[in-house]
Amino acid sequence: MIKSLSFIFLLISSQILFAQDNRIIPVPLKNVKTHQGFWHSRLATARTVTIPHVLNETEKSGRIDNFAVAGGLKKGVFQGARFDDSDVFKIFEGAAYSLQNHYDVKLDHYLDSLITLFAAAQEPDGYLYTLRTINKDTTGSYDWIAGPYRYSFENGSHELYNVGHLYEAAVAHYEATGKKTLLNVAIKNADHLVKTFGPNPGQLVVVPGHEETEIALVKLYRTTGKKEYLDLAKFFVDMRGRSDKRPLFLDGHKLGPSYFQDQVPFVRQTEAVGHAVRAQYLYTAVADLLTIQDDPKNSAAVHKIWDDATEHKQYITGGVGAREDGEAFDAPYILPNDNAYAETCAAIANMLWNHKMFLYTGEAKYMDVFERVLYNGFLGGMSVKGNEFFYVNPMASNGVNDFGRGSGATRHEWFGTACCPTNVARFLPAMPGYIYATKNNELFVNLFADNEAKMLINNTSVTVNQQTNYPWEGNVKITVSPEKPLNFPISVRIPGWANGEAIPGNLYTYQDKQSKPVEIKVNGKIIPATVGKGYLTLTRTWKKGDVVLISLDMPVRKVISNTKVVTNKGKVAIERGPVLYCAEGHDNNGKALSIPVSSAQTFSPNYQPDLLGGVNVLKSTEGNVTLIPYYAWANRGANEMTIWFNLK
Repeated sequence: MIKSLSFIFLLISSQILFAQDNRIIPVPLKNVKTHQGFWHSRLATARTVTIPHVLNETEKSGRIDNFAVAGGLKKGVFQGARFDDSDVFKIFEGAAYSLQNHYDVKLDHYLDSLITLFAAAQEPDGYLYTLRTINKDTTGSYDWIAGPYRYSFENGSHELYNVGHLYEAAVAHYEATGKKTLLNVAIKNADHLVKTFGPNPGQLVVVPGHEETEIALVKLYRTTGKKEYLDLAKFFVDMRGRSDKRPLFLDGHKLGPSYFQDQVPFVRQTEAVGHAVRAQYLYTAVADLLTIQDDPKNSAAVHKIWDDATEHKQYITGGVGAREDGEAFDAPYILPNDNAYAETCAAIANMLWNHKMFLYTGEAKYMDVFERVLYNGFLGGMSVKGNEFFYVNPMASNGVNDFGRGSGATRHEWFGTACCPTNVARFLPAMPGYIYATKNNELFVNLFADNEAKMLINNTSVTVNQQTNYPWEGNVKITVSPEKPLNFPISVRIPGWANGEAIPGNLYTYQDKQSKPVEIKVNGKIIPATVGKGYLTLTRTWKKGDVVLISLDMPVRKVISNTKVVTNKGKVAIERGPVLYCAEGHDNNGKALSIPVSSAQTFSPNYQPDLLGGVNVLKSTEGNVTLIPYYAWANRGANEMTIWFNLK
């Protein structure tokens, strides 16, 4: 009975939060349960390894103690850096998602104890920022600098960024437990922001130095219905290029307004520039706002920026932000391999942005990019065991260099700047919430994973069950069981790779673009497959137990870059389905960087369940070459690795 009531509550609340029936609405995380296979095992790893590990590191580093000290619950000093509050909120958010996947009473009670600390650290008017509460004077070292008074140095203080992650954690916790304890803390702070920022006399015209608050305010609006949060999110977007600007000096370098996407008003921005995570959080917020209220100028801008990022500045992994200097987007086609930056957080931001673009447009190309990042740029940021991470993600490594952030050769259990481990820990358990969406009476199937989901379509309960060994095999069985016979369309995303397209645009293309037609059967009968906007739409009166079988051909593909990407001239990459492959020295007599590949060379997949958590290995008899999924490299010690192979 409790589970039934919880299901009804989530279905109804999700419809209220998104308000209008003609919008695309994600099927809530709590209504999607994985069974077995690729993602089920990774959610289990998140629950049993990643989340406990990251929680332990936040405790050891003093991040959690900061809240107790700020709240007067214990004596001490501020430990860490000005953005460390956000790490605690992010791992809390991930833990709340994990509760939605698999309830754990011990974890539930632990989160309650953290909420007590957060509430104690909050100042009477709602302000929450442990560094200033503890230190008062925050004009000292770089780690502590936050300006002499509240929001006086927002470009560097992360005051708004931190509480953005508070809001997301609060919503996740409310959805997981129904408790408002953390939600009330978030609302109190958001009400403080509404009073503090705005166009009225006495209010501050300042935008977040590190975007995130905008995303979170929209999420908080959807949960509470308080329109002032939506208005403030829009204000922060609209004031780009118009707000009070204070330069930030980082390691002696002056960072200009473009680093913060504050160089001109957003409607005049046309390319992806500056810090890649900040930028994509802004673009995510804009796309999310567009799902609520369309705005032709903002729409045109975010589409132009997406075209630039996807067609000119994205690695084949889906990673972005090529420059270490400023953790930033570089000029078009500047995509170095061995010293690529491609921060893990930027990969996550890329997925968030593309998902919002799908929700806004209904076009599958955005979920194509999402999927590429998911299986490559994102998963590559964490070890297969779930307790080590990369901060940056190179496309090649000599197995020796390591620049302290996990870049050259080895993964790390933690970083002083720990945004990536905490971001991985919050995104991974949320993954099932990206599989499905609905619009009016239409169901979208965006990702393939073994799961069972429940949703309301035309006020009728519908259960959808997926069985698949994706991404290793291309067969997907979808069983549809409405509560009663029901006519509605199901739109299944046919991945671009299945139609001979590596990625939207021409930054990367397959050498052989030929592809076999997608085979579709409904209740055992082959039906014509017509794809529009990347979706195969099946409209019929569905009855309990109806079965859709989808067969996607998965040839091993060779990928070439646009000729303007000079670093990849004369090189090819190898992928199969959504998974990008690499050579690692461990499998190739200690060498990877010098391995050549011929145009005619073939590779055969071979599933090895005991290797690297279970992977399809690609083997070629020519040259005795062995390839593993890119995401699985650097799990067996430091050694050479490359994605791009010299074409012989």
